[in-house]
Amino acid sequence: MKVHEIKCWSGPFQEICDGKKKFEYRLNDRDYEVGDELIIKEWNIGTGYTGRWVTRKVTSILKAGFELPVGFCIMSID
Repeated sequence: MKVHEIKCWSGPFQEICDGKKKFEYRLNDRDYEVGDELIIKEWNIGTGYTGRWVTRKVTSILKAGFELPVGFCIMSID
């Protein structure tokens, strides 16, 4: 298991906090795997990091196929 710190814009970040958004679409430049932990930090384009963060675990991952661009992945998070 690896721990990844990632930034997230305020709108999607709030949806993750509220339990409405349960996936992440990302460039797979960190070799994400099932079981990895994401430390998701809220990011505001005008001011940078807000100081809010949440942790989520990767429960499943799609790395190829279904018209997914090479090098990208979709992760289910919980």
